[in-house]
Formats: sequence, structure tokens, C-alpha cells
Amino acid sequence: MSSQRILRIGNRTGFMGWFDRIRYNEILRQGIGLLLVAASAYFARPGLILVFIGLAIAAFGQVFRIYAAGFIHKNQQLASTGPYALVRHPLYLGNMLILIGFSISAANLYVWGGVILFFLIWYPAAIAYEDSKLEDIFGDEWRAWSKNIRAVIPGRFKWADLKADGWDTYQSLIRNGELPITLYLGSSGIWLWVVSQRF
Repeated sequence: MSSQRILRIGNRTGFMGWFDRIRYNEILRQGIGLLLVAASAYFARPGLILVFIGLAIAAFGQVFRIYAAGFIHKNQQLASTGPYALVRHPLYLGNMLILIGFSISAANLYVWGGVILFFLIWYPAAIAYEDSKLEDIFGDEWRAWSKNIRAVIPGRFKWADLKADGWDTYQSLIRNGELPITLYLGSSGIWLWVVSQRF
């Protein structure tokens, strides 16, 4: 974990210090999220309608992530248009839609329990860290933009807010890594479909 991240989370010791380091570990958060998608596929129960509904929600979540990632120029320019006019962390909103969609498709209470626990443990910490980092980098520009924009759940929704110039395919799919994530999610969706049909 980088020294900057440790400085932001504080220096608690003992169990709570250990827990902070777990919660603020970005690689661990992303890895567990991807494992939960795989768990949804592995533990899927039969149910054609739920599979369709859930995978449609997950697909929308990933399309939203792809769109949001095309506006990100990490630590160089504050993304404040397009999906960033709706929420401060549209990638996290996309992640939530993906995991909720896969959970609906799996129709398994254990998967739901894991996803809810995951959101409660990792996302408040990730949001707090990102907000603090962006405020340090962009200062007044970030404060002016963020004061009326919720973190993950939109307070208002207007289609016009999603329209913005500056989206970049290469930035989204290659530089920000959405292509391999999309391939992984597509493979997991196919796996979930096959597992749900075997009963």
C-alpha cells in the first residue's frame, strides 16, 4: 500500500488499524469484486427471468463504466461532465449495478449476503479516500463541483447531463482497462447462464 494511502487512512493500531488497511486496499477491493461476480456464476440457481433481468442490469452497469472511464485522465484533469455530472464516482455506481445484476441472476442468498457485506466494508472507505485525494489535487475546483453532486446514487437524473464532449474510446477501453473487465464480465455472464440452465 502506498505511503500516500496510509497517510490518508490514519495510523490506527491493533485490529482497527488492520481493518483500515484491508478496507482501503484498492487491489483487494477490486479482486474481491471480481470474485463475487464469479461466485454469482458458480452458485447460480435456475430461473430464466431472473437471469435475463440480472444480466441486463449488469450489462447496463458495465456500459455505464465504459462511458465514465472515457472521461478519466487520472490526477491530471477533474472529470466533471457526462456521468460525472450525475455522481462523483460513476465507476462505483457501475460496479454496484454489475454486482446487483449478477446477484439477481444468481438468485442465491449467500451471494447477496457477500455482495452487501462487500459494499458496506469497502465502498465507504474507497469513496472517502477518493474524495480526499481529489480535493487535495484539484482544490477549489473539486469543492465547487462536488458540493451539489452525490457520491454514488444520483440525486437527480437528466439525460442531458450525460451528454458531453471529450469521451475517448482508447482512454476508456485501453488506458483505463475497461476492455479486459468487459471480457471478464461477459465470460462470467455466459458461465452464469450455463450454470443456471443445468438444473
